Amino acid sequence: MLLELRIKDFGLMEDVHLQLDKGLTVFTGETGAGKSMLVDALGILLGSRASSEFIRHNKAKACVEGIFTNLPTNIINFLLEEGYPYEDELLFLYREINENGKNLCRVQGRTVPLTLYRTFCEGLVDIHGQMEHQSLLVVDNHRELLDRFGGKEHQDLLSQVKKAALRYRKVLARERELLRSERDRERREELLRYQITEIEQINPQPGEIQELEKEKKFLHNAEKIVSLVTEAYEQLYGSENSLTYMAAFDQIGASMRNMEELTNLDPESETLYNGLRDIYYNLEDCIENLRTYKDNLDFQPGRLDQIEARLVELHKLRKYSLDIDAVLEKKKEMEQELEEISHLQEENENIKRQKKDVLVEYNALAEKLSLYRGIQAQKIEKSLDEELRDLGLAEARVEVIFNPVTEPSQDGAEQVEFYFTANVGEPPKPLIKVASGGEMSRLMLALKSLMSQVEKVDTFIFDEVDSGVGGRTIKKVAEKLEKISLNRQVLCITHSAPVAALADKHFGIEKRVIGERTLTRVQELNEEERIQELARMLGGENMAWSLAETLRKQAQE
Repeated sequence: MLLELRIKDFGLMEDVHLQLDKGLTVFTGETGAGKSMLVDALGILLGSRASSEFIRHNKAKACVEGIFTNLPTNIINFLLEEGYPYEDELLFLYREINENGKNLCRVQGRTVPLTLYRTFCEGLVDIHGQMEHQSLLVVDNHRELLDRFGGKEHQDLLSQVKKAALRYRKVLARERELLRSERDRERREELLRYQITEIEQINPQPGEIQELEKEKKFLHNAEKIVSLVTEAYEQLYGSENSLTYMAAFDQIGASMRNMEELTNLDPESETLYNGLRDIYYNLEDCIENLRTYKDNLDFQPGRLDQIEARLVELHKLRKYSLDIDAVLEKKKEMEQELEEISHLQEENENIKRQKKDVLVEYNALAEKLSLYRGIQAQKIEKSLDEELRDLGLAEARVEVIFNPVTEPSQDGAEQVEFYFTANVGEPPKPLIKVASGGEMSRLMLALKSLMSQVEKVDTFIFDEVDSGVGGRTIKKVAEKLEKISLNRQVLCITHSAPVAALADKHFGIEKRVIGERTLTRVQELNEEERIQELARMLGGENMAWSLAETLRKQAQE
């Protein structure tokens, strides 16, 4: 229930502070005074889409704040689980709109994202706008309306039907995919086998191209390599045919012997001798390694041609990838796909069995849901007949028609449509064809009256629900609103004096020019002010004042 509402710099509302209570509360005023603005502000508080256009001219921001009590269980549990303060069993909501388009949302004083903010608003208020009865003209809404009257078992069953329908659709989608795959299977299988065989015959090895390119380069430079190795070896160690110069190894050896003799004459030169000796022996090792390298040089005849031929084969695989590792990975993927294709027929048989099982499960659940809906439809038909009779449609009758659907649907095995007749002897027909505007308004009010008995929403807001209704019927509408308000908080914007007369609280909405600014004020009326407002609503003449007093007296009685 909404206890307090504070609106600041919202449209023409500079600072509005309302204290509310249970029962029936009405808001009245001249056309254009700002009644719809009040509903807009409530919508913003409850998470509706906001716009900077709502901000009062020359102000940087607009804000709406509300305090709620008697909260639904789901909101209480969420507050406690998430560690929000919950003192005095009150919920504090705050919404701020800024010029830059940004929104600020607070719950219990904590800033939260808008998506989370909307979670706290679910189930707090049911708003019935001026055009909401038009939703009855959309047949798809009728099934949802019927299901909302069902209890927990009904809702659980509806959830099971939706899940079963989703499973069926998933199996059906896989079956269609398999059918498409079957048509392409043979052609794809032939291509995969050819590609796998081609890769297996060439048998590429990881890093093979790089090794072959390296060897190819080596063979291309074979003559130069032999020449350089031989020349280096001879320069270091000499050759059998060389008689004209002493090799580097021999020269260092001679120097080392001279230094050895020098150490006998001057011990200080031993360090020089040791360094030269290390060079001598290191060079000896190097010459030995060079000899081994030279002796191991093996240039097989025709090896270069073999490498060229192998590279040509490997380059054929570039259509799969430029990298051999990627080619091998691609081969694994093709082998896996080929294995899947080979099991396609087996999966096709399995999917047919799954489809049959899921369909049996769905049909059983949907049949049970249809039974529940049938029982619920009878209750709704009977209850709506009574509600409409209270609203001045004594001969009206509502009939809930089930039209079967051919394919399993998340909504069950039938489409639901409300048929209506207001006249004796005339059979019920689709609402869109036979119901007038006034009848639609009363039918929606009748539905809201029923919902107030089964839903947990504690606050109902009616925005000009009496639109298009007059005469003696308006008194019936007023009594219906009062009846709903016995167990719920009802906030009603109205142009009807009979409705306003029955209210427990009456707020007047008026537009005033103060200085050079226009303001919308909302003020609770005392008894004298209420009679004055009722008289205005009735025409404002002397007779209207007398009638207004009569309406209030009857309401009080």
